[in-house]
Amino acid sequence: MSAEILRYELRDGVAIITMDDGKANALSPSMINALQAALDRAEDEAKAVLLSGRDKRLSGGFDLSVMMHSLESMRSLVLSGAELMLRLYLFPQPVVVACNGHALAAGAILLLVGDTRIGTSGDFKIGLNEVSIQMTLPVFAMELARDRLSKRHFSAATTQARIYDPYSANDAGYLDQVVPADQLLDTALDQARRLAALPNPAFRNTKQRERSATVARIRETLQADLAQLANPKTI
Repeated sequence: MSAEILRYELRDGVAIITMDDGKANALSPSMINALQAALDRAEDEAKAVLLSGRDKRLSGGFDLSVMMHSLESMRSLVLSGAELMLRLYLFPQPVVVACNGHALAAGAILLLVGDTRIGTSGDFKIGLNEVSIQMTLPVFAMELARDRLSKRHFSAATTQARIYDPYSANDAGYLDQVVPADQLLDTALDQARRLAALPNPAFRNTKQRERSATVARIRETLQADLAQLANPKTI
């Protein structure tokens, strides 16, 4: 994994994975590969995962430069991103996401795939903005949103591209709790330790049962949906 864009620390059985590219924490091929490598390690040695970003930013979405380069590069990036999201969504150990600030597009999807999501208060934007940038929301993102967001907010959050502040994101279902910035990592680590105490394979098997129908729907549609992607803008 790339030490320049991602840090990994094992603490009290929790794998703390921190994304920090010094900018928007874009999900580039390098970032996705680094996350996959970190998850490989966590699956072997950790009892839970804590995923976080840099100051005031979880992630701004897929890397715009890759999305704009060619149709082939856009589809390849979205496919690898979808595979990462599905891995996190079904990860055998608990996954806690600490949302340090903005989480837009694919950054918001990272919140949808966490087991517990802790956000920080502040003037931050969270949501799926695809429609507002002239892009159809991919099926995999739609199905994850359908599963994790409040039914009251589902249409506004997807078709209407509503962007939320942290407290309204909590109400919508992107977040489970909002705390002051100086309490974020400690609160998230406490949650990760709590979830790490749940026994496996009971946790893993129950999580798979909870989410298998959504994964099956995504798997059935993923390739056909990617074939329809034609607008090289970030998601």
